[in-house]
Amino acid sequence: MKQVLILGGVSYNTMIYTDEFPAPRSQTVYPRRFFETVGSTGAGKALNLCRLDFGVTLYGLLGEDEFAPRVIRPLTAAGIRFIHGLDPGGTKRHVNLMDASGGRISIFIVPGTYEVAVDWSILEPEIARCDFVALNILNFCRSAIPLLRQQGKEIWVDLHDYDGRNPHHHDFIAAADVLLFSSDQMPNYRPFMVDCLAQGKQLVICTHGRHGATTLTAAGEWLETPIIDAYQRHDTNGAGDAFFSGVLYGRAQGYDVARCLRLGAIVSGLCITSSELAYEGLSADLVEREYNRYFAA
Repeated sequence: MKQVLILGGVSYNTMIYTDEFPAPRSQTVYPRRFFETVGSTGAGKALNLCRLDFGVTLYGLLGEDEFAPRVIRPLTAAGIRFIHGLDPGGTKRHVNLMDASGGRISIFIVPGTYEVAVDWSILEPEIARCDFVALNILNFCRSAIPLLRQQGKEIWVDLHDYDGRNPHHHDFIAAADVLLFSSDQMPNYRPFMVDCLAQGKQLVICTHGRHGATTLTAAGEWLETPIIDAYQRHDTNGAGDAFFSGVLYGRAQGYDVARCLRLGAIVSGLCITSSELAYEGLSADLVEREYNRYFAA
């Protein structure tokens, strides 16, 4: 069993679904539905990878408050080894507004403390035994980079909607072996990808939501991976983390890059059919069957 260590990215979220985003004026809004659940990018990756037969260790920060157990319970119940430190500002909380087209507005009502000192020595055994590290771009994770590089681990970084300029991301970009980001804030993404490859990245992937993904391989090959239209969209929340997880699953199996990307499209496609961060029936066997169903020919 391959081992992955995920650093950062847990919260307790309120999900609110509307037909369209409210106009910017005073009004009363009646959503179609809402619920509360564990969220954020680390949790999303952990839940998907655990169901894909990885041994998953997740490290995050929680407050001393009523929301911490609500985060801990579903993660540990899923089989994730969840280690947590203290955020003095409380457990992160987001309110996510989702419209019928899959758009999202995230309101960080408890954003998490920006400067938190972490004693990374408690994770040295986890770092030593892991095969991959998913390093999320929270500021407190920055101080783990020297130890991760010293241990020679393959580091995967998801920049999300990086705009090509924000200095917050630069240390994470420099640390990454495999880099993913969205074209939402960087429509002219190819020069950035070429520059990343020149820095020695093994793989650079730019996602485009419903328009698939563009990838630049270490050999300089450009690949375009479409989404799978057969998956009916129910909820797009978590799709990016699911795509990340599918690609990493393929990498762990030793598959070629094109197959890894198609597996990412499958895991992401399954995710959007569900209200959860990971499709309830997700498994390695299911993903392989879905690959044969759509791509075996």
